[in-house]
Amino acid sequence: MENKTKNYIFNIFNHGIFIIVTLIVLLPLLLVVLSSFKTPEQIAMGNHLSLPAPFTLENYTEVFVKGNILTGLKNSVLLVIGTVVVNVLLSSMVAYSLSRFEFTLKKVYFLLFSLAMLVPSFIAEITRFGIIGKIGLYDTLFAPMIIYISTDILQIYVYKQFIDQIPYSLDESARIDGCSYFTIYWKIIFPLILPATATLIILKSVDILNDMYTPYLYMPSAENATLTTMLMNYVGRSGSWAKLSAAIVLVMLPTIIMYLIFKKKILSGIVAGAVKE
Repeated sequence: MENKTKNYIFNIFNHGIFIIVTLIVLLPLLLVVLSSFKTPEQIAMGNHLSLPAPFTLENYTEVFVKGNILTGLKNSVLLVIGTVVVNVLLSSMVAYSLSRFEFTLKKVYFLLFSLAMLVPSFIAEITRFGIIGKIGLYDTLFAPMIIYISTDILQIYVYKQFIDQIPYSLDESARIDGCSYFTIYWKIIFPLILPATATLIILKSVDILNDMYTPYLYMPSAENATLTTMLMNYVGRSGSWAKLSAAIVLVMLPTIIMYLIFKKKILSGIVAGAVKE
């Protein structure tokens, strides 16, 4: 009886903490969404969590017309697609090589990758900025794209952990059937690491979409603005919390849509089922 009472109190405490944390996360988002459908006069009148009355889309219309939102969306999408595709292919190939092959200086490469993750990125910022300028990529989409691709070492370790769990017997069977190493990677290994790929795509995409520093530093012109730099510039021009809320909602949408697309891949157990013997 005493154990049941303790478990009951513990469950209440856990649910209470969960509710509090959920409210802390959702209430600001709810406030922004509701404000985006209100007029400035409605916001100034009182309860910010009240429903819009009347409901208006004027804020979203103005963001589309004056906020450069479509240009920001286009540049962000191009930046995400270009970075993610190259990053996934390079990271998974490197991880496959490190997991399946023995070669000279393999441990040295591991050490260098580890050191690259430990060194803060801002230490090399001055040198990196100079290199980007000298090769003629400043104020182009390729500047942040190269930076995002070359500075993400963690993906290699994540992929390697997944590949290490895949039985080597699959590789041996494929080699007996005459498959090349690239065919094994592309048709056997890569499909089995799709859950890791989906997770890393979301993490990398969210990181790029939320990053304001790199695009602002390397792509300052208006035609190369991303969603984050567009939002930063719009803050000073809007002069209205309602219009700014609409811009924030539009900036959040790509991340939410991306999560909904890849949610099943993240939760699936493709690798766990594939490595059983």
